[in-house]
Amino acid sequence: MVAATEVGTGSVPPQTGKKAWYSILYVQVLIAIVIGVLVGWLFPNFATNDWIKALGDGFIKLIKMVIAPIIFCTVVSGIAHIESASKVGRVGIKALIYFEIVSTFALVIGLIVGNLAPIGHNLAEKQDAAAVAGFVKQAQAQKSVDFVLNIIPDSVVGALARGDILQVLLFAILFGFALMALGERGHRLRDVIDDTAHAVFGVIAIVMKAAPVGAFGAMAFTIGKYGPSALGDLIGLIAVFYITAALFVVIVLGLIARFVGFSIFKFIAYIKDELLIVLGTSSSESALPQLMEKLERLGCSKPVVGLVVPTGYSFNLDGTNIYMTLATLFIAHALGVELTWGQQFTILVVAMLTSKGASGVTGAGFITLAATLTVVNPALVPGMAIVFSIDKFMSEVRALTNITGNGIAAVFVSWWEGELDHDLLQKRLNQEIDPSDVETAITTG
Repeated sequence: MVAATEVGTGSVPPQTGKKAWYSILYVQVLIAIVIGVLVGWLFPNFATNDWIKALGDGFIKLIKMVIAPIIFCTVVSGIAHIESASKVGRVGIKALIYFEIVSTFALVIGLIVGNLAPIGHNLAEKQDAAAVAGFVKQAQAQKSVDFVLNIIPDSVVGALARGDILQVLLFAILFGFALMALGERGHRLRDVIDDTAHAVFGVIAIVMKAAPVGAFGAMAFTIGKYGPSALGDLIGLIAVFYITAALFVVIVLGLIARFVGFSIFKFIAYIKDELLIVLGTSSSESALPQLMEKLERLGCSKPVVGLVVPTGYSFNLDGTNIYMTLATLFIAHALGVELTWGQQFTILVVAMLTSKGASGVTGAGFITLAATLTVVNPALVPGMAIVFSIDKFMSEVRALTNITGNGIAAVFVSWWEGELDHDLLQKRLNQEIDPSDVETAITTG
């Protein structure tokens, strides 16, 4: 049981020697992304073929099919191994406090940059209200009460089949408490669930071999469909958003990391494989299972990882928060609408709520933007069409920021809970670990 003992004892597995550079996953994904960009740019008709698009969509579906069982097994196992039920509630409260504080920083940074960099003027003629009508309709349908009720699944099987993260998380927490209450009688079932988790991670190890193919297909289709001409006059917004997201990661998340005792840059290097997969697929969910396993191997408590990371995918969307405030001000500049300080404060409050309400919805970033604009100033809603053509390029940065933020959140809450192995943390961050080595340890553990 190599994998089971390494996290708890802080020991480091023996190195098996350096792999050839071309056999390392992140190198393969990076090459695939570059080739995808070139194919999409030079051969747009070929790149927009349905089969090319299917490469990216197919890989994301392969990953999503195991997210629900991974979350269920991880959360149930984590809670079942805890002796005190109050600890689960304590971890949850700490996570939510952290989420709200950091999300507020993300929203404020977006507002500050949006006011200091008033880009977007003279773009009003690029409107096309019909292009965003569907997103606006979905946004209007998003209500806080519906969000709360939707956390409760109609059936457990349905929640697992749809892969609804919050619904699976709720059932897993309840099941974990029930298993904890069984005491020794539940140990056998707990062991079965632990072994099932190892088996599912083995499935992930197989699926990850297709990551370069999925990254190529997704990137080629994106560039082929929206490609260089879609950027045009909107390149300013893209650049500002990229820079703002980078500043948030380096400054806000960097300070949090430094407070705990590690470097944000080393952490980013540690999860570089997951970041490249997210970059290629534009989906932060595509790297969720690998992120959870890497965080456990980094020295984070298994129960904390199991609770914080899945919850963070709905409550800790830092990249989405930055996008909403920045895009709202951009659209206001483009339409010549002056937003008062009161309206800008309203953006903070509304965005904090809408970012939760649209979690798990296709095009969630764009839908939450529509919901925010509708409340702040309905006159801004038609301006969504101005950023519609480049939303795909911005979704990648949203996803990268979200996954990085959730990783830091798990480390911070583990530290706050007093369950972070600092020695193991430093050892992991200061050495090269290929994902296949991690997967091998899991499947043989």
